[in-house]
Amino acid sequence: MDESALPTVLRLERELQTPVARADEDRLLELLAPDFTEVGASGRAWDRESILGLLREQSDDEETSPIEIHDLRGRVIAPGVVQVSWDSDQTGRRARRTSIWCERAHGWQQVHHQGTPLP
Repeated sequence: MDESALPTVLRLERELQTPVARADEDRLLELLAPDFTEVGASGRAWDRESILGLLREQSDDEETSPIEIHDLRGRVIAPGVVQVSWDSDQTGRRARRTSIWCERAHGWQQVHHQGTPLP
């Protein structure tokens, strides 16, 4: 399969974890698909609107720690579909994360994300 999209999608995954992107609702609307879903490391399920609300709250909190990304990797699982995996660390809270990105009319968008806590 054509892996030429991998660098773009990995860059977008990194961008999505930055405080700048997480505080920019217009950018988040570009990166998160309208049908976006997430199962967080807490086990809670989110849709795009609820995750935008959470990120609004976090962007107002000056004590929110940056998210460290470790072992970022991706693979094409179908034409126009990329799975991204990585481990996160946010002040000692670690999780194994997986995202699904789909190529849409206006570019790549994340359609699903899941975090599983690590010890």
